[in-house]
Amino acid sequence: MNKIYFSIILSIFFINCNNSQSNKTTAAKDMITKKSWGEVDGKEVYLFTLENKNGTIVTISNYGGTVTSFVTKDKNGNPSSIIIGFDSLQPYLQQPPYFGALIGRYANRIGDAKFNLNGITYKLADNNGKNSLHGGLKGFDKVIWNATIPDKNIPALTLQYVSKDGEEGYPGNLHVSVQYSLSDNDELRIEYNAETDKATPVNLTNHSYFNLSGSAANTILDEKLMIDADHYTPVDTSLIPTGEIKPVKGTPFDFTSPKKIGKDIDLVKGGYDHNWVLNIKDTSMQKVAALSDSISGRTLEIFTTQPGLQFYTGNFLDGKFINRDGKPLLIHTALCLETQHFPDSPNKPNFPSTILKPGEKYHEVTIYKVKTNN
Repeated sequence: MNKIYFSIILSIFFINCNNSQSNKTTAAKDMITKKSWGEVDGKEVYLFTLENKNGTIVTISNYGGTVTSFVTKDKNGNPSSIIIGFDSLQPYLQQPPYFGALIGRYANRIGDAKFNLNGITYKLADNNGKNSLHGGLKGFDKVIWNATIPDKNIPALTLQYVSKDGEEGYPGNLHVSVQYSLSDNDELRIEYNAETDKATPVNLTNHSYFNLSGSAANTILDEKLMIDADHYTPVDTSLIPTGEIKPVKGTPFDFTSPKKIGKDIDLVKGGYDHNWVLNIKDTSMQKVAALSDSISGRTLEIFTTQPGLQFYTGNFLDGKFINRDGKPLLIHTALCLETQHFPDSPNKPNFPSTILKPGEKYHEVTIYKVKTNN
């Protein structure tokens, strides 16, 4: 009996030791990791992986500050990325349409690729017809950001870049810092900060393309969208705002209640690629949009401090690029929900100002939160 009793005690001891060691291993797991991902202009490119306790994973490259994937579980517990993208660096170097990238110095379009500030006319690159788009020929989406990991036990990544005076035609040395962080509530938080030594327009956003089903085999036309905006900014034939702010009620632009994206899209020439004037009362964080998908059971909620939201239905996707799931990225296989200031604001005095002055601090925050209905 004594031998049997001793054997039992010994077995319990080893089980406890093993469990303790297992807990130590789990606790010691880094919440953010880094690996080499290639080279651009003689500079090494890295891919960072952020993971929370739920197994939700976000991957980000310091090339363009690009979010390459956002992996969450669907209603059946199967993981897949709700952001379209690629598993290698090379496709991102082939001038794709800003997949997952940080956009600056000025997100969206500036009409006639110029603006006047303090009596000086600044000429920009006309890389979108006669207009300037997303910061010019080499915007923030095509530069190598300086990346730092604040704490390996916290899934967060800080990216920094200095846009020099005259870069892409913009005035002032602009110091930009962007932090990505992933919470245990499956929230991808993007915090933008900037300072300048000369007055300059600044408008920063992220250009991720979403498909909540997790597969580019499905279009986004059956996904339901709500945008908390009673007004939008109409555009001309080159997608530059006319300067008007019109009500959405009674138009295809009314998403104040959730509706399928495909319901009225045929009434909008070319599809949706417009700015919504959000019903934001102040600069505090507010929920401004929600996207839901019946196939996966996922819902994406968007919170922001920004006054506008660009809703784009992937109208120019033409199959040139193949998603990581092997499916071609065709028209309406993904959408963008870009929080922002209004397009062409430097030329539209009635729009909220985007001019950052010396001594001021640019600060905006956006959160993309994923929920799943089991």
